[in-house]
Amino acid sequence: MKLQTTDVFDVMRDDLERIDERVSAAARVDFPLVSTLVDEIVSAGGKRLRPLLLLLAARGYVYDRATLITAAAGVELLHTASLVHDDSIDRAAIRRGKPTLNARLSSGAVILIGDFLFAQSAMLAAATESTRVVTIFASTLGDICDGQLREMLDGHRVDQTRDEYERRIYGKTAALFAGAAEMGAVLGRAPSSDIEQLRLFGIDLGMAFQIVDDILDVSQGSQVLGKPAANDLRQGIVTLPTMLYARELPADSDERRLLVELVDGDLTDDLAINELIGAIRSSGAIEEAEVIAAEFAERARRRLPPLADAPTRALLEELVELSLVRRS
Repeated sequence: MKLQTTDVFDVMRDDLERIDERVSAAARVDFPLVSTLVDEIVSAGGKRLRPLLLLLAARGYVYDRATLITAAAGVELLHTASLVHDDSIDRAAIRRGKPTLNARLSSGAVILIGDFLFAQSAMLAAATESTRVVTIFASTLGDICDGQLREMLDGHRVDQTRDEYERRIYGKTAALFAGAAEMGAVLGRAPSSDIEQLRLFGIDLGMAFQIVDDILDVSQGSQVLGKPAANDLRQGIVTLPTMLYARELPADSDERRLLVELVDGDLTDDLAINELIGAIRSSGAIEEAEVIAAEFAERARRRLPPLADAPTRALLEELVELSLVRRS
């Protein structure tokens, strides 16, 4: 019987609430104004998929609740810190329908707050007293930085390859999914083969999640997204739907010229930009990207080791389904 998409959160609600409390405590800052702003960012987090993945990766083995909550809080705080830096780099004013720190504080203050959150997340990882978890954490942080650099330096090209795109979103998103799953499996004392399979599961789940995110950026309106529609494209960042659309354009076409101008920052006419977004939406590129996301999701399902705990496997499979069916 297929689970409803809320079941996983119902099952894990108590531990997720404990994670939220731990994250809020770790993110507390002594300065009242800054503390309020940081608390808003932390409390406005999404569905906590990354810490949830960490918990579920351990649930089929040894479930040391206190240590797992500590590690999961570190993962969520690492994610939050990366978003703070991401918003600062992109000069984003809105995220999840609310003003970002970048919209309220100087860029220097925002970077320092992001650094503070990174430090706090590392302290939570260290508090697990697992050298292997700390090693995974450090490697994941390096991958996140690599993904952000690739987006800054290589993501503004219409002619980028699929391999380049996938390497970028691995660092930007999938690495943290992989790290969360691996940390959970390590803390759960899973067999080495299962740890590796759960890490690979996290990679494929994260890749599917980010491709869907890129699809939603183009296909949904600003009210649904909580940020401007086609925000990445407006900033000149080329994601999978735009790549697939561009691939079918003749080199000398007006449509390709307009797309290159937008990516280069030379197109500022809102009417022309909206027409270009409409062309991408009607081109079939979104449907093609959805197929690719579904392929990653199916590969993630096949990665799952044969867990003896059937309910936990069902919950992990539900995370895969959630990555595909969400609308924001």
